[in-house]
Amino acid sequence: MKKDVSGTLGFVSQKDIVYNKLLPYADILDDESNVILGQIKGNLGRAVQLREIWPGVLFWTRKLSTYIRLYGRKFSKEDHVLFIKLLYELITIDKLEISMMQGLARLLINLLKKTELLSREDLELPWRPLYELQDRILYSKTEHLGLNWFPNSVENVLKTLVKSCRPYFPESATQEMLEEWRPLLCPFDVTMQRAIGYLELFLPTSLPPELHHKGFSEIPHLVNLFARLANDNIGYIDWDPYIPKIFTRVLRSLNLPVGTSQMLVPRYLTNAYDVVHVVLWVSALLGGPSKQAQAQLRGLFNSITSFFHPSNHGRWLMKLMKLLQRLPASVVRRLHRERYRKPTWLTPVPDSHKLTEADITAFVESMMQPVLLAMFSKTGSLDAAQALQNLALMRPELVIPPVLEKTYPAMETLTEPHQLTATLSCMIGVARSLVSGGQRFPEGPTHMLPLLMRALPGVDPNDFSKCMITFQFIATFVTLVPLVDCSSAVHERSDLTAVEREMCSASAEFEDFVLQFMDRCFALIDSSTLEQTREETETEKMTHLESLVELGLSSTFSTILTQCSIDIFKVALEKVFIFATTNIFETRVAGRMVADMCRAASKVHPAQSLKLLVPHCCNAINQLTVNEEVLSEEELDKELLWNLQLLSEVTRVDGDKILPYSTQLVQILQLTLHLKCKQGYTLACNLLHHILRSTALIYPTEYCSVPGSFQQPTQDYLPIKDWGRPGDLWNLHIQWHVPSVEETRFVFYVLDLILQPELLRLQRYAQGERDMTRDDVLQSLSIVQHCLLGAGSLFPPLRGEPIPELDMFACMLLCKTSTPSPPPDVSRENYRDAICRVMRQLLHHILEHSEDDTKSLFSIIKIISDLLHFKGSQKHEFDSRWKSFNLVKKSMENRLHGRKQHIRALLIDRVMLQHELRKLTVEGCEYRSIHQELMRDLLRLSTSTYSQVRSRAQSVLFTALGTYNFCCRDVIPRVLEFLEPDRSDVTQQQFKGALYCLLGNHSGVCLANLHDWDCITLTWPAIVRSGLSSAMSLEKPSIVRLFDDLADKIHRQYETIGIDFAVRLQTSGVPLPPEPVPSDQEEAVPLFQNVFHLLNTPALCCRPWKFEHIAIGFMSLLLRDDHPLPSPAVLFFVKSLNHDSLLVRKVAISAVAGIMKQLKRPHRKVPVSGMKEMAGLIAGDRPDNQWLQYNSSSLPRTQQDWEGCTFVEKTHWGYYSWPQKLMMYAPSEEQPKQGLTREEMTEREQIIYDHFSDPGFINQLIEFLSLEDRKGKDKFSPRRFCLFKGLFRNFNDAFLPLLKPHMERLVADTHESKQRCVAEITSGLIRGSKHWSYGKVESLWELLCPLIRTALNNITVETYADWGTCIATACESRDPRKLHWLFEMLMESPVNGEGGSFVDACRLYVLQGGLAQQEWRVPELLHRLLQYLEPKLTQVYKNVRERIGSVLTYIFMIDVNLPYTQPTASPRIKEFTERILLRLKPLTEGDEEIQNHVVEENDVGEQDERTQAIKLLKTVLKWLMASAGRSFSTAVPEQLQLLPLLFKIAPVENDDSYDELKRDAKTCLSLMSQGLLYTEQIPLVLLALQEIAGSSSWHARYTVLTYLQIMVFYNLFTFMSDQGAVNDVRALVIRLLEDEQLEVREMAATTLSGFLQCNFLSIEGPMQSHFEALCKTRLPKKRKRELGSVVDTIPSGDLVRRHAGVLGLSACILSSPYDVPSWMPQLLMNLSVHLNDTQPIEMSVKKTLSNFRRTHHDNWQEHKQQFTDDQLLVLTDLLVSPCYYA
Repeated sequence: MKKDVSGTLGFVSQKDIVYNKLLPYADILDDESNVILGQIKGNLGRAVQLREIWPGVLFWTRKLSTYIRLYGRKFSKEDHVLFIKLLYELITIDKLEISMMQGLARLLINLLKKTELLSREDLELPWRPLYELQDRILYSKTEHLGLNWFPNSVENVLKTLVKSCRPYFPESATQEMLEEWRPLLCPFDVTMQRAIGYLELFLPTSLPPELHHKGFSEIPHLVNLFARLANDNIGYIDWDPYIPKIFTRVLRSLNLPVGTSQMLVPRYLTNAYDVVHVVLWVSALLGGPSKQAQAQLRGLFNSITSFFHPSNHGRWLMKLMKLLQRLPASVVRRLHRERYRKPTWLTPVPDSHKLTEADITAFVESMMQPVLLAMFSKTGSLDAAQALQNLALMRPELVIPPVLEKTYPAMETLTEPHQLTATLSCMIGVARSLVSGGQRFPEGPTHMLPLLMRALPGVDPNDFSKCMITFQFIATFVTLVPLVDCSSAVHERSDLTAVEREMCSASAEFEDFVLQFMDRCFALIDSSTLEQTREETETEKMTHLESLVELGLSSTFSTILTQCSIDIFKVALEKVFIFATTNIFETRVAGRMVADMCRAASKVHPAQSLKLLVPHCCNAINQLTVNEEVLSEEELDKELLWNLQLLSEVTRVDGDKILPYSTQLVQILQLTLHLKCKQGYTLACNLLHHILRSTALIYPTEYCSVPGSFQQPTQDYLPIKDWGRPGDLWNLHIQWHVPSVEETRFVFYVLDLILQPELLRLQRYAQGERDMTRDDVLQSLSIVQHCLLGAGSLFPPLRGEPIPELDMFACMLLCKTSTPSPPPDVSRENYRDAICRVMRQLLHHILEHSEDDTKSLFSIIKIISDLLHFKGSQKHEFDSRWKSFNLVKKSMENRLHGRKQHIRALLIDRVMLQHELRKLTVEGCEYRSIHQELMRDLLRLSTSTYSQVRSRAQSVLFTALGTYNFCCRDVIPRVLEFLEPDRSDVTQQQFKGALYCLLGNHSGVCLANLHDWDCITLTWPAIVRSGLSSAMSLEKPSIVRLFDDLADKIHRQYETIGIDFAVRLQTSGVPLPPEPVPSDQEEAVPLFQNVFHLLNTPALCCRPWKFEHIAIGFMSLLLRDDHPLPSPAVLFFVKSLNHDSLLVRKVAISAVAGIMKQLKRPHRKVPVSGMKEMAGLIAGDRPDNQWLQYNSSSLPRTQQDWEGCTFVEKTHWGYYSWPQKLMMYAPSEEQPKQGLTREEMTEREQIIYDHFSDPGFINQLIEFLSLEDRKGKDKFSPRRFCLFKGLFRNFNDAFLPLLKPHMERLVADTHESKQRCVAEITSGLIRGSKHWSYGKVESLWELLCPLIRTALNNITVETYADWGTCIATACESRDPRKLHWLFEMLMESPVNGEGGSFVDACRLYVLQGGLAQQEWRVPELLHRLLQYLEPKLTQVYKNVRERIGSVLTYIFMIDVNLPYTQPTASPRIKEFTERILLRLKPLTEGDEEIQNHVVEENDVGEQDERTQAIKLLKTVLKWLMASAGRSFSTAVPEQLQLLPLLFKIAPVENDDSYDELKRDAKTCLSLMSQGLLYTEQIPLVLLALQEIAGSSSWHARYTVLTYLQIMVFYNLFTFMSDQGAVNDVRALVIRLLEDEQLEVREMAATTLSGFLQCNFLSIEGPMQSHFEALCKTRLPKKRKRELGSVVDTIPSGDLVRRHAGVLGLSACILSSPYDVPSWMPQLLMNLSVHLNDTQPIEMSVKKTLSNFRRTHHDNWQEHKQQFTDDQLLVLTDLLVSPCYYA
């Protein structure tokens, strides 16, 4: 196909849209596309040379994306590469406006979509510009200050862009990226996420194998990246060693509930991986020589199967279903890639790792059980159906039979409709695999007829959902199969297989099926007539459900008729005809359904059907209208209406088949169009519309599943061979209907006959020459509208003059899109112009004389909309058809073989959609005078009196605004006229209408917010000024709401508009014009200042406050980072800081903070010299990064130390590796001068300086800042912090003297808002003093230290969070040596008991905030803190204990054990734990219960060691709890030493009365059991557990079991990969089964059954026989009990053993709740023997049996098969509980 360079194209196209070749006018498309492509290339080049981004480049790139939608990638490879390079350059221009960047990026993504078209040889793209772009936008430094406004979607667009460019990054990219981002990898810092995000997004994984050494080897923890890596390089990486780890993590990320009382830790909810990535990774791991992944996958599904049972429900279910649905799809995709895809330049999969047949079978088998359970899940059967569809493609013989087994019984039962809908939707999924049979599943097709016949009862008028799914089911199967009776072939041909013979003889039933289906439908119709379903009073329209049923019925019936042979068709037609003509239906509900069935028949074989139906209807109508009175009756005869309706539907067929009846039809039209009755003439209008439409449009005429017909004799053509056959794209043989000359002539004949007189009547009425009633006007309009709709495709577009003032733009953009239509005949009148002329006259007449005739106005608005846009199909119809096409495609596609193997009907539909798409794509049409006039009419309607007229006209107006170039500029001034304050003739309705026009609808253009300075200069000031208009009344809530919406929309949608950007010189080597055209800058800047001036006019003072808010809101949007504000604006904002209105003050605060950023002077940076790199990559504390750490002996305490010290502000530098150039600030003499005098400042700086040096201004400001806003809701405000930081950074300490008294006053006041205010100023001061000289800093701290001390002593519940934030903000990204005063001050005895426990806890909190920001750079401080805290660990007060626990977490957070990391210099957990264990000795040695008997006061005397130890333990527990959720890796060996102690305390029963100590211990255990274990740690844990299992306290033994359950499930695959560990666990559980304590035995049984259920242990012979032996233990004879003897109540060892055996058996039985394995019946029998043993045993047996009955009750019919008759007798006796009559 590809190779022939067609003569007209002149190049080899990259990839066309194939469907274009099948259009009836395909031969002219090549020339057309060539012309357009030529225009695009020429004009794009010219626009770039002229450096004109707007409108040139933008307009032509938009044209290019339309071109791709219409023709695909129809250009040569060279052009493709050039387009991509050009766009790439444009996107990476600095300062390019973001919205433009987004548009260009979307086009570039589209061009790069099909990777196989361009290989790495053809194209290479640099990665750094993209990284810089991403960095600039996503991590923008100025966005939070309001200096940049980005659209919300920008992040996704950028990510997709990088993904598309990724395959083309150069070879060296990987290395460069690692060098760039490795320095950011510091696990304690936020930059870690940023770096990992970059690595995930940018690292190329699809390098060809010979470049793999250039890939990357050190692997951090990134699921998405790994999944991509594994999938792109199947077979080149050996994953086997990691597989258990991978699967354990996948299982953990599903967050499944385990055990009984379980607490999920917050962290485990966040590390849930995205299912999409997990699935991709797993499907890439399958196959290969070792088969390990498949085994693990089977384990995974076995362990989670029971979660899929429909009786389970929880928030984890969605994830499981997603996994189920995505995994088969992913494997199918991989198979397609390995076996069916054309080879491309991407890495091929080596043969050794391709999936073999055995691999596929194993995979399908492991998935079947969960999928069959999921069919009936609560979330619906969709996911399961999609999974089955993909599994059936691979192995139909494994998948379909079990589904059939579930379907047949579901069709028989009447009581469980959910079961029926679920199984049917799954059958629809596997339909294609079933019908086509194939060598794997040849008997598939024989199920087809029985399924269809049994589905018929589903057409049931009483159950709506059942009805719909049945229609879908029948339609799906019938589409795949030609309904031809070929039973005769059995006798005539001898070459048939047995299955084929069976199919042939079964096909005799097809006729029967069709007739029965029709009977069902007739019954459905009879029961849904209006008389039956409605009361008299209700509406006559169809309800939503009825219309859905109508759709289902008509589409299913037309599918059946399309697929019928002509013999069956004739019988069906006869039957429909008799049904339709012997009854008379009402036209609203039943009538529509019958008419639809007739239409279906006439579409399939028009000749036969029309011959029956048309004459019949015409005669009936003619007879009924013989006498003249009928024409003027209000209510018409039902029979007449029904015949009209039938006729109007039947004529929707092939145009040339209608022509023979044309005279009859025209006669009927002339009779009925002027009926008085509205229902009557509406039906006649429909008839007119359909006749015109079917003769004037282009459309395919048949959709059968095999081209041609089924009319051949069976000897040489056997229809059953075509069952399930896909359509062949290259031989579709579509039959098109293209209007012939006669048909066109007929159309214009009808128009002249009918439309012409109507237009004349309306015109004379509009000129006042004749009278018409409103109903007559409406009737005429209706006829005009239907003529326009029917024949619109033959009318040329409206003609008109170009508009002169918009000419300057239009000259550059000349271009036309052509659609193939016969050249308009000059001799015929252009009806579009004629209609347009008359409509405008009529409109003006109505608006002047009878504005309340809204129905006619609605009609006129509709006609105007069609005049402007209608060319034969409607946009919304097209959209819904496109949607349904995609749905059908999904449910029937074959992903395995790919290559567009759809059914023929679907392919034809797609070609038709392509044809309509070509008609609908009209962007950027020329805006001519006639359009201008129509737009003005629309605008007039949009501001008229009646709200419904307004809203309809507005929606048409918005559509038109999007269609024509530059018409917005023409419309805006006209809209704004209504808002002028000095016009007195504007009504409220007009005012509202104008505001709505500015607001726009949710999808279209918003006039108030165009990206264009000219428009904004007009609209924004106008909105603000309109506050003075006389029509504006704030009493009307609707107007207030409109203004709010308008302001809100502008704020939401505003994006910073560019002022200057120039195109960089091109790569294309085109000579540039010598004199660059002046860029937009000169025009833009004055405009930009102009907006300010207008918004800031003095007239503002007298208008309502609402408009002040709007004005200051607009002004704050205009702040930008590349252009400072004009001085008047600075003045305005600074003054607004003290405005009366809170809202204004808030905006001003952030605006002034932004202005400070604009005025900031840049500081020079120089690279640090004299650093030594270490060899080899190692993270952590190394000699070469020691100089960064805090060291109290070498702090900069003098001027020269300070200047000689190298400060590195950011915390992550140096932890992992050094960047190539580490930058630091240059010495102070090279920096801009600090501490300017007033004369040296610029005008803007002087304004700020003057205000802030004025004591009155400052007093007022502080007054306002220390007010409360909302009580109890206020927090530390980052905006105010930015304001103060800017002040002190730009003006040094100039304002400190003024602020100092205020700060001292506020700090002494304990009110929450006062404290907050001083905290905001303090943090701003500390951060703002970054570049101050040493002297100034020193004096600053002399002021601050006492302040902060006072503050900490005055701290209250409301303010401690604010002070914490203050200190943390102050320390963020600062070198700790710069802040040594602060740290030393905070370290002075934080826990000193002064001011009570609360103050102590708060001091620790504040200190922790500061240290946590410094991460790994302050080991010395952490050591000091730990030394200080250790003796204080026995604190009495709970709040101090909790805080200490949290501080300890932070202290030890730096002690991580990641690969390639040095041991840390900060404190280490190991040493700490050893010291603590020493102090806990008194508790570990004693054996009695630990009680919390501490008196809550610190006694003066020293308490005994034991009490001290308990207090210590409480603090340690707080630390363990705090660290479980936060730190990176769990420190297992250290925590194990504490386990015995915890087990001893943790309570068993769940009562709320127990104390803090026990509750904490329990929580700790629950958290620790969920921790992630590495293989080497498992033996240690098991040892500890075995030791505790031997302890004397049964509580401890019981808790061991619960711990074990959770631990094993959360680390399932890690355990299973280590056989020794499995055996140890089994031994431990079986040992505890024989425990002397009853509760422990029962818990052990539960644990065992859980392990069996998730397949951790399997039920083996030895284990069963062990239990059976235990069961046979003899019990001692019962002695006669003497009264009061205690002896017999203690269970003897024999009883315990016997009970253990029974419990073991019952664990086995309960481990399979949803099925009956082969060993189960025998075990049940063994168990039943013990039903009458002594208590605990009897109880256990009863419990087990009742549970068995409960879980197996649902499917007892199936489960019964597994038992013999004798066993069933015994069972029935057991399960019928005898105790009722006892």
